[in-house]
Amino acid sequence: MNQKNSSYLQLIKAIPKSLQFFLNVCLVLLALILSSLLCKELIQFLKILIFNNDGGDYKLFLANILIFFLYFEFITMIIKYFKENYHFPLRYFIYIGITAMIRLIIVEHDHPINTLIYSLIILILIVSYFIINITPLERPVRSSLFMKKEQ
Repeated sequence: MNQKNSSYLQLIKAIPKSLQFFLNVCLVLLALILSSLLCKELIQFLKILIFNNDGGDYKLFLANILIFFLYFEFITMIIKYFKENYHFPLRYFIYIGITAMIRLIIVEHDHPINTLIYSLIILILIVSYFIINITPLERPVRSSLFMKKEQ
């Protein structure tokens, strides 16, 4: 019985470790793919700057810059994941959301209602970022909601 219990405990410990390893390998592959896409965007910028002397479409150029920042932020988030002991900081998701909404406003600003909605989303993300920064990092161990009432 004890041998069966021991092998069960080893299996319970091995499953999260193997899943964590699989996740880490996938994130490294994703970081490599994003890095290659980032280099591709950089080459696009150089082509626009060197070969496009007629001014070009500045909206497309700004949209490409923001796509570049999105790739950059995702790569930074993956790096932070490994540096912060396998934890994605929430603030990076907020940065990515703000950048994505700004890109939408630049690219698709034909409809004023949609632009207003995108602006409100940016405001909500900024307020949530502010709330994250003013809350303490460490949570109290015991909360009054979870304490048992003594009789």
